[in-house]
Amino acid sequence: MRKLSLLLALAFAGAAWGQTGELWFSYGESLLSNAGIGTLQLVGTSNDVKLDDGYRFGFRFGFNQGSHFGHEVQYAFNHTQFDTTAIGGTKTAMHFHQGGYNFLYYLLSDKSKVRPFGTAGVQFSDFVPPGGSVNYGSQNKFGANFGAGVKVHVKGMWAVRFDVREYVSGKPDFNTLAMTSGPLWQTEVSAGIGVGF
Repeated sequence: MRKLSLLLALAFAGAAWGQTGELWFSYGESLLSNAGIGTLQLVGTSNDVKLDDGYRFGFRFGFNQGSHFGHEVQYAFNHTQFDTTAIGGTKTAMHFHQGGYNFLYYLLSDKSKVRPFGTAGVQFSDFVPPGGSVNYGSQNKFGANFGAGVKVHVKGMWAVRFDVREYVSGKPDFNTLAMTSGPLWQTEVSAGIGVGF
């Protein structure tokens, strides 16, 4: 009997798209504003060193609670540049990792093929300086995010999604930068593909 129940659950997984778990892969842009993170000089400005826009990719695991509520846990890798051109330097590739939790409110029920949603949550960002690693020289900053998106059930267990989110967090100073102040704002614009189970 247990095998039959499992077989039926797998056979009808596509029909129960909005009522089950979801696994997503997303790719998009990471647009940074108020991105000046300080100066390397004795006399300088808070915009001598900044972080540039870049790309991001990530994974989200979601599960729905009722017909209009959902939860997601996410991880994202963000590529940026450590930009010192304002003080005669260069741009050096760097990245930061993000992990977090978001609550989702769907405007339409879980029976709909197209499901617009609003979301808010919390995250941490682990900034890795050029030449550093997660275990050496990186800094964690905590923050919050909010945004909106839409999920579209395509066929069977497959779906696509589009997200726009705004993240705010502290800025890294890597214990070497002076005059680091204010929040770092990050806009995510991404598209993704997912499966429901």
